[in-house]
Amino acid sequence: MTTDTEIRTRGLLALVNAMGTLEAERFITLIQREPFDYTQWQRDLWGTKAIEEISNAAMAMRRNQPNQGMEPAR
Repeated sequence: MTTDTEIRTRGLLALVNAMGTLEAERFITLIQREPFDYTQWQRDLWGTKAIEEISNAAMAMRRNQPNQGMEPAR
């Protein structure tokens, strides 16, 4: 099982890899500053897509970029 620390580290690395350091920090600040309803955000993010469609997209992305940004910090 992945620890909370590992999840936070991997999440931050994913943000930095996707957005760059400055924008990742701004994103975190924005989330901490505003009330955030994760459930509603997920509904808005995925809209009417079926779980199979979301899963297939995630698996395709993983195949195209295996382990990118997922290496443990040393």
